[in-house]
Amino acid sequence: MKKVISALGLLIATAGSAFATTYPLTIENCGFKETFTKAPERVVALGQNTVEILLLLGLQDKVAASAFWPTKVLPQLAEKNEKVKTLTVEIPTLESILAQNPDFIPAQLPLLLGPESKVAKREDLATLGINSYLSPGMCATKKGIGDMYGSRQKLWDMAYLYQEIADFATIFNVQPAGDALISDFKKREADLRAEFSKNKKDLSYVFWFSSSSPSSDAYVGGKNSASGFIANVLGGHNAITSETEWPTVGWESIIAANPDVIVVSSLDRNRWALDSAEEKIKFLKSDPAISQLDAVKKGHIVIMDGQAMNPTIRTIYGAEQIAEQLRKMGLN
Repeated sequence: MKKVISALGLLIATAGSAFATTYPLTIENCGFKETFTKAPERVVALGQNTVEILLLLGLQDKVAASAFWPTKVLPQLAEKNEKVKTLTVEIPTLESILAQNPDFIPAQLPLLLGPESKVAKREDLATLGINSYLSPGMCATKKGIGDMYGSRQKLWDMAYLYQEIADFATIFNVQPAGDALISDFKKREADLRAEFSKNKKDLSYVFWFSSSSPSSDAYVGGKNSASGFIANVLGGHNAITSETEWPTVGWESIIAANPDVIVVSSLDRNRWALDSAEEKIKFLKSDPAISQLDAVKKGHIVIMDGQAMNPTIRTIYGAEQIAEQLRKMGLN
């Protein structure tokens, strides 16, 4: 567990923590130490996952603005999110972020905050007196040259997410809300595992996020990514063997893997034509070679919120989405 250091000594930030936060508070996050003299008042949250965690913790009044939204906000958070200014659904500029006069900038991805980010580097924010935070699950990836997302040698799991929730709950002194949220996710995962552990089929999955065009390679979830975690929760495995977080894979390789189930993402961003789940399915069924895959011929194509393929709170929602469709197909 992560150590949380305050002026009065050491506290351990765990899911079951009953401690109230004492400021100043110093948290270690992805190799950085961030000291908070009080709970942040003006947050610019970069990345849908970061925003949705804060909203689930009831912190909407603390969030001044957000950016980078692959899909729409969770329906139950729509009213809370109306109070938050959206800078852009894509990658924001540092100028637009600083214009909000933030005192805390947490981010979902190194693309948005990190050494290779075109938005901001944590060291630069520190010189401005602005605290920052990066999703712990992204710090567990091994970075390659020119690879913004890196690779994973170990399967992602919800422990990273629980750490993030507990950290935010401690930073903002809302530990009971954090504990309740973690307990809810743990139960939902346990329920799915209990149901699908009875399935002896060990289904293989391909999680197709998107492609820039029908002639392009598929942008898919890697072996140990959140997609691999979902497959594992549902008693199966990821047919993609690459440890890269987001590999681009040729359709010849997918045909050779011949997955039992193809999961297509639904994205609201409309960057590429194949962001649409409907367009993906149309392509799968119309391409002469790909349409011969067993999963396509048997109709074992399921739709999932694209954000769930990122290692986020949406991941468990995505697993539940797939589970519902598998039940209807008799694959649970």
